[in-house]
Amino acid sequence: MKNRFHLTRALFILTAMLLISVNNVTAEPLLKPTFNTLFKPLLADPMEPKIAILPWFEKRHLQLDIGSSVDLYQNDNNNFAAGVDFATWSLLNRSENFKFPVDAIDYLFGINASWKKPVSIGALPFDELSGKIRLSHISAHFEDGHYDATTSQWLQTDCPLKIPFTYSREFVNLVIALSSPQHRVYAGYQYLYHTIPDGINPHSFQAGVELSTPGNTFLAADFKLLPIWQASLSETRGYRGTWNMQAGMRLKSIGLEKVRITCNYFSGMSRHGMYFYRPESFTTAGIIVDL
Repeated sequence: MKNRFHLTRALFILTAMLLISVNNVTAEPLLKPTFNTLFKPLLADPMEPKIAILPWFEKRHLQLDIGSSVDLYQNDNNNFAAGVDFATWSLLNRSENFKFPVDAIDYLFGINASWKKPVSIGALPFDELSGKIRLSHISAHFEDGHYDATTSQWLQTDCPLKIPFTYSREFVNLVIALSSPQHRVYAGYQYLYHTIPDGINPHSFQAGVELSTPGNTFLAADFKLLPIWQASLSETRGYRGTWNMQAGMRLKSIGLEKVRITCNYFSGMSRHGMYFYRPESFTTAGIIVDL
């Protein structure tokens, strides 16, 4: 609870600082919210704020993401920005009569700062160095799709903890990228400074690549090293590689530059907090919108 108070206070202080500019009526407004963020969304990161509808191939599940990153401030040189992140990602069950009971849902909010600068790195095909640091809170919950109404009980399934349980994490995440107009590579690090349940390794690592291919198509891959939960020890031990590989097309030809049709293959530790202990593998296809 104390850590949540500190995060809320940080969000309030940032917003207050950005609002100070209204005291000078002759100056340009400092707050100019824009979805055209300085640091572009990571295409294949499953936890990137976005709007997405992605049915699973193997099971009657549906991923539904609702969220976005917004830059509240960008400087005149367009090389520094500060903003906010809001996101939910849900796992829905596809049932009869067009019903989609929610099995699990995660909520994220936080603040961020990003920057970029031109670079020249010999023969490497990159001309820009950029970065983004985020301070975020995430919580996760089981919903009606994980509840048996006939017995009035939660579905325990393979969960090592008694359901319901509290899942909450606060973390700092840093991503550094090298990019050109057509391609990008990046690396990241995340530090958890508060977790419920505890016993979670605070360190995780990330890397990825994005390649533009002919006809507004692209290939992207996101790789993470995530801690593995050991139920017998009630803590994490070791890491597991977690991949999300994506191929898709941007709908630029019909004026929808920020809309992507994609196919994804995921393998590794579940992105859903309620399933933080579970490795899984599946394929999805659908639509992603980067606001």
